[in-house]
Amino acid sequence: METRQLEYFVAVAEELNFTRASQQLFAVQSTVSAGIASLERELGTSLFDRSTKRVALTAAGDALLPEARAAIESIDRVRSAVALTRDGIRGRVRVGIFTNFAFINLARLFADFRRAYPLVDLQLVASASGSTGLADDVTRGRVDLAFMGLPRADLTGFLVLPLARSRFDAILPADHRLAARESVTLAELADEQWVDSPAGFGNRIGIERALAAEGLARTVSTQVSDLGEVPLFVAAGLGVAALPRITYLATDGIVAVPIERPMVPWELNAISRADPSPASTALLDLLSERFAEAG
Repeated sequence: METRQLEYFVAVAEELNFTRASQQLFAVQSTVSAGIASLERELGTSLFDRSTKRVALTAAGDALLPEARAAIESIDRVRSAVALTRDGIRGRVRVGIFTNFAFINLARLFADFRRAYPLVDLQLVASASGSTGLADDVTRGRVDLAFMGLPRADLTGFLVLPLARSRFDAILPADHRLAARESVTLAELADEQWVDSPAGFGNRIGIERALAAEGLARTVSTQVSDLGEVPLFVAAGLGVAALPRITYLATDGIVAVPIERPMVPWELNAISRADPSPASTALLDLLSERFAEAG
């Protein structure tokens, strides 16, 4: 069994599409298909159910997936350990991101990391289900490190690097009846139409838990995956929102008012599995340094 066969298998299992997996691997599709077929012959079982419309894992394929990821990571660690003593840190770091932040330039941070560690393959990916999806991606080995807006109590089992804390502000249209207030309460906002992230995003989880603790319910009429776009939808009159202060920029047509009673906190962390690779550790160190500088 060759490492490359396992890499082919993991890529197809993640994409459930041979064409996309081949593109991810920078390999021709016939080579990937042949590698999977060879692995199936060696294991004596089918790993995928294939049809003209879909690709799905068999029970055997589903059982193999976590073991294949673990085997690939073990080989990467062996290579990294030798390379570290020879010519500096090398390897791959897949980073799960969900938004930019108003107070730090993530694009520059990642560019600086690439310049400092040119032998590391840095890959940035997003999740359609926000922090919840990214936590699952780290658990399953799809990414090595992820930014996380979930409360620390939800992150047991991970290596957690605290990066920042923030409070929530109400994001209101400039002509809203509460726009001139120094602060607002969740109870005053609960009956409004809301603009928010999809379910699974850490900021939405935080607000919904705070509402539930107050015995309040709300209606989310507009869902926006990019936090940076939320104020634009509020400015257009589609509802109110609540965002961690560090995640948005001032936007024409909106007013930000602190939420009091209760004051809802939000934590930004970076997580990895408990035993990060040297390349992941180097990125965690840089994140710690830059976020400390940003205050």
